[in-house]
Amino acid sequence: MPTILSTNGMRVVVYPADHRPAHVHVLGAGYEVVFVLNCPEGPMELRNVGGGNVTKMKIEKIRRSLAPRLLDLCDGWRKHHGDYH
Repeated sequence: MPTILSTNGMRVVVYPADHRPAHVHVLGAGYEVVFVLNCPEGPMELRNVGGGNVTKMKIEKIRRSLAPRLLDLCDGWRKHHGDYH
């Protein structure tokens, strides 16, 4: 699974054989959060949360930290999957 971004102890990845729409998996200590990117304009939307070690406050903090990098995340998706939709 290609890592698009590593920050604050998290890895932001895309799975090579994944489905559309464009989205990323954020992997942290004991959790996985999935955001639909809504490329290229956003905003990112929460799709799924896995693991029991993440709060709503933490999810919002993750979303806010990734939002300024939306175009980088969209480019990472496009590199591996082509179209966004």
